[in-house]
Amino acid sequence: MAYDPNSQSNLDEVKTSHIHLNLAVDFVAKTLAGSAELDIEAIASNVSKLILDTSFIAIHSVSLDGTPLKYTLADRHEKYGSALTIELGRSLAKGDKAKVVIAYATTEECTACQWLDPSQTVGKKHPYLFTQCQAIHARSMVPCQDSPSIKLTYSANINAPLRAVMSAVPTGEEKQANGTTTYKFHQKTRMPSYLIALAVGNLEGREIGPRSTVWTEPESFIRTGEELLTPYDWGRYDLLVLPASFPYGGMENPCLTFVTPSLLAGDRSLVDVVAHEIAHSWMGNLVTTENWEHFWLNEGFTVFVERKILGRMQGKEHAEFSAIIGHKAMVESVEIYGKDHPFTALRPCLRGEDPDDAFSSIPYEKGFNLLYYLEKHLGGAEVFEPYVRAHVQEFAGRSINTDDWKAFLYSFMEKNFGQEKVDLLNKVDWEAWLAGTGMPPVENKFDDTLARECNCLCKKWDHSRTVEKPTEFSPKDIEDFSSTQKVVFLERVSELDSLPHSHLELMDQVYGLTQVRNAEIKFRWHMICLKANYEKMYPEVAEFASTMGRMKFCRSLLRALYLAKNGAELARDTFKKHRSFYHPIAATMIAKDLGLAK
Repeated sequence: MAYDPNSQSNLDEVKTSHIHLNLAVDFVAKTLAGSAELDIEAIASNVSKLILDTSFIAIHSVSLDGTPLKYTLADRHEKYGSALTIELGRSLAKGDKAKVVIAYATTEECTACQWLDPSQTVGKKHPYLFTQCQAIHARSMVPCQDSPSIKLTYSANINAPLRAVMSAVPTGEEKQANGTTTYKFHQKTRMPSYLIALAVGNLEGREIGPRSTVWTEPESFIRTGEELLTPYDWGRYDLLVLPASFPYGGMENPCLTFVTPSLLAGDRSLVDVVAHEIAHSWMGNLVTTENWEHFWLNEGFTVFVERKILGRMQGKEHAEFSAIIGHKAMVESVEIYGKDHPFTALRPCLRGEDPDDAFSSIPYEKGFNLLYYLEKHLGGAEVFEPYVRAHVQEFAGRSINTDDWKAFLYSFMEKNFGQEKVDLLNKVDWEAWLAGTGMPPVENKFDDTLARECNCLCKKWDHSRTVEKPTEFSPKDIEDFSSTQKVVFLERVSELDSLPHSHLELMDQVYGLTQVRNAEIKFRWHMICLKANYEKMYPEVAEFASTMGRMKFCRSLLRALYLAKNGAELARDTFKKHRSFYHPIAATMIAKDLGLAK
């Protein structure tokens, strides 16, 4: 039986198998209006009501087979929205099916949608809409059982004045008399509600492969993923580069990955995010966490597969180098929460909690570190890679929890490798790995070949701190560094006691850090300056944080600026001035960080 502490739906009585959306996009009112048709099935006996998750949605009517139904919309729960209870007018026996049609509209408080005025877009001529439903924001866009435990197919007719794209395969379009177009979509592979995605704007695509639009790397990543795992199940793989206000690096919406424009660094360096989102085609989208307490099953596995893909395509040392960067991100998340905070556990308790508050690098990197440790512990890739493929084959199309994962790991190892591997599994400190807070109980050792030069250069700067005007540094120091090596060098500097401001000024002069286009490098440089209370850089930080809506950057920078000497007022003023630029998810989180939450 499904358990989800973050859903108000009656998941134990009913499951949704398909949703069909008929929606009109209104850029003036900033609403989606129309209907959702839900194909439901009773999974218990004597079911007389359907309870759905909604948040800030206006319900106009509900019907079943054309007959109007009685419904009530509960008072709003602060974190989980308003439960919509629908009286079905009859009792459904177990296995009975029905089609419920809900006429509704979103409202201006919808947390899934961001509506951009033309002035907020690159072209400045047309408005833009995009959605972000993970973790529990689909319920503000469509009344549904908003739980990853429910896997469903969906279809949609979207009437819009500009091109619409979705996390589904396009099946046609019809011009309307009023000048709009109805865009039609169908998603035949079952998926959770948080992967429903829509973008509408002045969009242009480039076909570059048999199943890829936008750029070339995805096709080779997909092939490598198929070699490692199972055939790609989603038909198409397209990438949509969103406006700068998109709050994440990427979102693995099936058929159409959303990515941040911060990936367009001009040096083709930030392909890790693309590899990550493609890995989600198997881990998260095909095999899905049962609820947000087991989010690591999505993200830890995805990071593990992402680095497997990178290792096969670029060499093992690049994958290990990525793990070193990830380890630093995990350390920072533990420091922000505190090592005893329950959200630093791999399997946290989220009863009464907003899953967005628990979002950090912990499920990604602590989850990866567990899988990396298990691979080494059990005998290496020749033992573990067949298991990872079998994991996908076993659980494809299903939503699982950590106990399901662990039981299959044990059964696979016993069946294929015998008692010896079971004995090794029994030596794992499962309680410390899964329930323990703070850093992992085992510190993995990664190949640091690509990190050594970064570490040496960092030490040179550290040793120079007592010299008033060091002369040994020049642009040649980093001219042969990859973008990722520059990131690691700056991360190592950030771990030192702050360098004198004169040294930071020199570092900027010789390496041109303030002018760099690569957002990952710029972000690390800004964080070093904030840690050192280097007030000369505060305006640069405010500018970057107000033009880049990816939470990894804007949220971290505004939080650090708020805590820096004489920075709090600028942090708050920057956020208040640009609040409409940020996606509702990001705006809510930043407001909490800066003490501005309602």
